[in-house]
Amino acid sequence: MLALLQTIREIVRRWWSEFTLQTKLMAAATLMVSLVVSSFTFWAVNTIQEDARLNDTRFGRDLGLLLASNVIGLVAEDDKSQLARFSSRFYNSTSSVRYLLYADEEGQIFFGIPFSDTQVQNSLTIERRIQLPDRFAANSQEPLVRQHSTPNGVVTDVFVPLIDDLGRYLGVLAVGTDPNPTVVTSSNLTRDVTIAVFILIWVMVTLGVVFNALIITQPIKELLVGVKNIAAKNFKQRIDLPLGGELGELIDSFNEMAERLEGYEEQNIEQLTAEKAKLETLVSTIADGAVLLDSELQVILINPTARRIFGWEGKELVGTNVLHSLPTEVQVEVTRPLYQVARGEREGGEFRISLGQPTNRTIRILITTVLDPSKEELKSVAMTVQDITREAELNEAKSQFISNVSHELRTPLFNIKSFIETLHEYGDDLGEKERREFLETANHETDRLTRLVNDVLDLSRLESCRIYHLDAVELVQPVEQILRTYQLNAKEKGIELRQEIEPDLAPVLGHYDLLLQVFANLVGNSLKFTSSGGQVVIRAYALLASSSGDGKAKAPGTIRIELSDTGIGIDPEDREAIFERFFRVENRVHTLEGTGLGLSIVRNIIDKHHTSIHLVSEVGVGTTFWFDLPAFEG
Repeated sequence: MLALLQTIREIVRRWWSEFTLQTKLMAAATLMVSLVVSSFTFWAVNTIQEDARLNDTRFGRDLGLLLASNVIGLVAEDDKSQLARFSSRFYNSTSSVRYLLYADEEGQIFFGIPFSDTQVQNSLTIERRIQLPDRFAANSQEPLVRQHSTPNGVVTDVFVPLIDDLGRYLGVLAVGTDPNPTVVTSSNLTRDVTIAVFILIWVMVTLGVVFNALIITQPIKELLVGVKNIAAKNFKQRIDLPLGGELGELIDSFNEMAERLEGYEEQNIEQLTAEKAKLETLVSTIADGAVLLDSELQVILINPTARRIFGWEGKELVGTNVLHSLPTEVQVEVTRPLYQVARGEREGGEFRISLGQPTNRTIRILITTVLDPSKEELKSVAMTVQDITREAELNEAKSQFISNVSHELRTPLFNIKSFIETLHEYGDDLGEKERREFLETANHETDRLTRLVNDVLDLSRLESCRIYHLDAVELVQPVEQILRTYQLNAKEKGIELRQEIEPDLAPVLGHYDLLLQVFANLVGNSLKFTSSGGQVVIRAYALLASSSGDGKAKAPGTIRIELSDTGIGIDPEDREAIFERFFRVENRVHTLEGTGLGLSIVRNIIDKHHTSIHLVSEVGVGTTFWFDLPAFEG
């Protein structure tokens, strides 16, 4: 039996596979239409039947209430004779009533039509009861209605509580009614018509499929074989069938297409191959990343730069959806635009995206469409990827630098303008002392502005790509020059300024002018934050290699330079930030001197010497800056 079923299944499968796509679609469409029509009809039949049931229950309910209202008095008076006569007349006059039952408060039936206790009395007494829900009489203000099936059809049961005018529960009236015969007949007729229509539709579908298989399938099969041969680059394929009409025109068009393809093949294959090779070579050598996608966003081509930026080295992504492989940050930004471009809803777009760990880079993605020569049909989508991390960093630094310079320039310019305007407008009303103070303040602000401009120029020069030539520098010379420069200022403030240069110290490898500026900036800062009675010391000595017998062994080639003061010290939270541009410790001690660029210039100069500057500080005790330079080897 199982083998027979498998054979039948195989025959049906082969039979179905021989039909064309059009035939299968027609059969499927017909099936769907027939199912929809049949479902609608069955729904209509069910609705009619449901309405009929509702009408039956309403009819039974109304009939039970009508009868109960007429017999409640007879039941209350216990006039069973009159009750029997009235009920018999009512039963005989109504064809829809199947039975009438009367029960007392306990549910025992004391009268019924078409049967009653008097009709069943014999040697064996039969007790009949109506089993109703608990507390039916107490809770029911409305009749209880239900339906049940019998061999003779559906019967609607109506149970009406018999309650007199005083509210006493006397029993229950049960009425059974038959369904409306007209509605039943109509429902059955509708059902039979629906089944007949369903069968007729499928007979027509079957006949159509057979006709299609005999008349249309064979030419379609020939065309399918021809198309497969063309796809396999067999452009000599031809179809020779004596058919007219639309199928004949289709076969003639196919043969004409095959002839043209055969001609094009010889002319264009070599040219297309050469152009493709040139294109791939060009794409692989450009500096920007390039990803070419088809209209379904499947990857067609990726160059090495794009693989490096997205981390796709060693992955085969051609033929896959590009959105499945892009980093999460890129997916969030370009998913919707790519689908819009593929659907022709937009021409392209530019996106700037920051990639997180592990690359921490900023990229720019340009999306453009590639159209056919007629500029109407989308052929592909091109993604150009540029790594702009360095550009973003430079732009951020430039913006921050310009913002800080603008802020620092505004204050002295505003002060100069304010004092000069005051002298210009109210000079005659001011005393000589006041005018002198105003001019001194303006001159001080001018000096401050000059220092700021010079510092900005120095920092810009140091941050450029300029290469400084390092040569032998005797540290004694720049240190003594700085001491002479700042000695007078130190005396005015009551600060001791001195040097501690190790005797016979070897020259260092450095740039004289730059080191002079380092000492100037460090000494100037120390004097500014050291109180009267303090001291500022410049030290220079060779580092010791190890502690030998006398402890005097020196490390060859390394000189340490220190600048110590007994000033206010630097908070731990400021020790990293003080080397940033425009950061000023005096912001915390409420002074207005300085540009906030001095230590930034120092760090850049030390960087030019291929070393680093360090500091040790304790608030209220003092600060020591130090750095190491290699000894000059002549």
